[in-house]
Amino acid sequence: MTLYQIKPAFQRLLRPLMFWLHQHQITPNHITLSAMALSFIAGGILALFPQPGYFALLPVVLFVRMALNALDGMLARECNQKTSLGAILNETGDVLCDIALYLPFMLLPGSNATLVLFMLLCMLMTEFCGVLAQTITGTRSYGGPLGKSDRALIFGAWGLALAYRPSLVQWNNALWGAVTLLLLWTVANRCRSAAHQGETS
Repeated sequence: MTLYQIKPAFQRLLRPLMFWLHQHQITPNHITLSAMALSFIAGGILALFPQPGYFALLPVVLFVRMALNALDGMLARECNQKTSLGAILNETGDVLCDIALYLPFMLLPGSNATLVLFMLLCMLMTEFCGVLAQTITGTRSYGGPLGKSDRALIFGAWGLALAYRPSLVQWNNALWGAVTLLLLWTVANRCRSAAHQGETS
């Protein structure tokens, strides 16, 4: 069970906004680039001011980014605006946005930079394995336990917790370690699922 499974309900809430965007000639690529710009700006602020209080910005940005990601996919599918460039921007944009938003965690007091970097590498591997599954089965894998939406929930909640109780930074490395293990589990699940589907197809 991952947050990805509640995506249809979230999309239903966004559908009126999707139609408004389509009527005003806003394309999926416009939405994707906006999400990237928002993430880079927020990540830059957190990198320049790596203080726990500023990480209250993270849950807000992650929620807006999640909405934008849902909208670009809906516009592409439901308004017949799929393009090869859009697919490239979608996959690379997600990875770059994750790096921009989560890399500043390594600058917090007490954070182990090596552990944060390894965690980000594992994060990239989950996305790589999701796309790899598509080349084998024809369907991108979103298996958990720690997909993109789940990560956003964890890091957004942690950013908010740090803002209101800065002393929690002492637990940063414990969280990075736990998240890394869940990411490795996700990599294994996506690879195993793709291999199984590939053999039975």
